[in-house]
Amino acid sequence: MLKIIFFITSFLLLGWSAKAQEPEITESFLALYQEQLPFFQELITGGEYADSPNTVDGKPYYKSQHFDFGLLSINGIDYQEVPMLYDSYKDHLVTFHPIHKQKILMKPEKVEAFKIFETEEFQFFEGNENYNKHRNGFYKVVSGDEVKVLIKHYKELKPSKDIRQYLYELKEYEDYFLWYQGDFIKVEKMKSAIKSLGLDKKEVRKALGWSQYRFKQDTPGFLKELVAYHSEINSSFTGFTK
Repeated sequence: MLKIIFFITSFLLLGWSAKAQEPEITESFLALYQEQLPFFQELITGGEYADSPNTVDGKPYYKSQHFDFGLLSINGIDYQEVPMLYDSYKDHLVTFHPIHKQKILMKPEKVEAFKIFETEEFQFFEGNENYNKHRNGFYKVVSGDEVKVLIKHYKELKPSKDIRQYLYELKEYEDYFLWYQGDFIKVEKMKSAIKSLGLDKKEVRKALGWSQYRFKQDTPGFLKELVAYHSEINSSFTGFTK
C-alpha cells in the first residue's frame, strides 16, 4: 500500500496545497520521503520541467496552471492524490518535487493513464504515430468500451498579435478520433464518422436527430451518441469502413 498512499501521506505532512509552490520541509517528512524514495522515484525520473519563456503569451497547461490532485496509473499501479499539471503543448505530465521545490517531468513512457479535475480521464494510446500531434500519445477518453471516442487536446505556438509585448502566443485546439483495437479514425465530418462505423446516414439522422450544425457545435456529444447507437444495433463489429 505504500506505493498507493505515498502522496496522500507525504503532502498532508507538508500541509501542501494545489496552489502552493514552496512547501515547508519538516524533519518528519524528510524521513518519510527517504524511506519511500524508491517508490517516489518511479514518478519523477523525467528531469526538471522548464516553464514557457516570458516572450510567449499564454500557458501550456490544459485548463489550469495550478496543480490538481489526480489519479496516476504507472506499471499497473494507481497512485492516488498525485499533484499534476498536464502540459498539452508538449504532451507531458508534470509533478512537484517536495524537497527541491521544482516542477518535475514524469517519464511519458511510464504513464499508462491519468485522471484530473475529478472526471477527465486520459490514456496512453499507440498506433497513431503518423498523426503529427500524437506526440507522447495521451488522449482524453470521452466514452466507449469496444469502440472509443477520443480527443487529442494540443496547443501550438503562433505569432503574437501584440508584438510589442510577446513574440508568440499559445493557441488551443482539439482533434477527434474513433478508436477500435489499435485503429484510429480521425473525425472531421459527420458523414465520415457514420460511414466509418458502417452505418446508414438516414437511419442515424432518424434515430439521433442530429444535424451538421449540431455536430459542429458539439462534436464529442455526437460521437458519444453515435457509438452508443452503433453498439445497440451492431453486435458483430469487426473494424472501421474506410
